[in-house]
Amino acid sequence: MSDREAPLKLVSAPAQQSATTGSSGLLRRIAEGQRVAATVDPDILGLEPVLDIRSFNLWYGEKQALFDINFPVPKGKVTALIGPSGCGKSTLLRCVNRLNDLVEIVRIEGDMLLNGDSIYGPAVDVIELRKRMGMVAQKPNPFPMSVYENVVYPLRIDGERDKRVLDQVCESALQGAALWDEVKDRLDESALGLSGGQQQRLCIARAIAAEPEVLLMDEPASALDPIATGKIEDLIYALKGEYSILIVTHNMQQASRVSDYAAFMYMGNLIEYSPTGQMFSLPKLKETEDYISGRFG
Repeated sequence: MSDREAPLKLVSAPAQQSATTGSSGLLRRIAEGQRVAATVDPDILGLEPVLDIRSFNLWYGEKQALFDINFPVPKGKVTALIGPSGCGKSTLLRCVNRLNDLVEIVRIEGDMLLNGDSIYGPAVDVIELRKRMGMVAQKPNPFPMSVYENVVYPLRIDGERDKRVLDQVCESALQGAALWDEVKDRLDESALGLSGGQQQRLCIARAIAAEPEVLLMDEPASALDPIATGKIEDLIYALKGEYSILIVTHNMQQASRVSDYAAFMYMGNLIEYSPTGQMFSLPKLKETEDYISGRFG
């Protein structure tokens, strides 16, 4: 991480405690089922969004998991979703590429717009929609095929057969994922023979090979060792600007290092959404400060 600025100094706090037994009236009202308005930095609203989440609600059967989520994800930036386990971060992320459609008991209200196009409109082709996005999961999930075929897979399924095009995309994507020098002589070998960190960067290469409009990452370094985690963080930092990234992370230091904006969620509600530097050094809400500093979560 030598090419980056030093991580932000996080607010500090004593040992953790339960949010609902602390002094926060806001979090207590949420726990009691009341609706609360999110605190959103007004400057973010003036930025061009790659993704615009509008009045989004989600239920698993009778249980509501997301409550009236509204916020834009700025284009060309890294936006981190943070919050305690079970707060709805990954659920919200999976809604962007409609993976939650696979759960029969899910019901949603509201919409999301990808570069102005409805994600949940009745005429949306979900397969075509997912081609406009890249997805990187918690654990590396390379396909049981060669390194080369893993990278060019999105182009293969879209009908591309020109080997010159495939070769160019493969090298470009692996260069973009900071993996080319490590695997350029192993392109015909099984991707399963790579280390865990290399596999995750390969998955990122596969995700960016199709030049997605938004790149979704669900705790992409949670299964990796510290050295591999550092390489993934360096890669995320290098990709921003060229790609718009929405990342879920439980690691506060990681969020402070890689993201431009951070959205704090609690029990399915958006609590605060601010530039990362502001949120981690001078948050607008005490509840945000309590979470970041480790008082609960």
